[in-house]
Amino acid sequence: MKLRKKPVIVDGYQWDPDILGWEDGIEMFDVSITAVLSKCIECGRVLQEHGKIKTLEGFHIVCPGDWIITGVKGERYPCKPDVKILTYEEVEEDLESDCDEYVNH
Repeated sequence: MKLRKKPVIVDGYQWDPDILGWEDGIEMFDVSITAVLSKCIECGRVLQEHGKIKTLEGFHIVCPGDWIITGVKGERYPCKPDVKILTYEEVEEDLESDCDEYVNH
């Protein structure tokens, strides 16, 4: 059996600690003194520049440039930019009500 995801609209924004800082549920990533210069295996930047966010599965690391997605039940999670491009597209505000109508039937 093949299934298609229902069209839903979610909120999302790209996280940049230099612009957004440590707010909106993103906390500073805890690193020990010896790990300050350790680099992230995902993005190559030092871990000290990363954040963390509480998700349904526990805390996840947020790399600078990751998208923060708010799901249909209000859950929040990081999404890599390349996955965001493959999975999501921007919609106009007036399409949101059309999509809600479709999903709620």
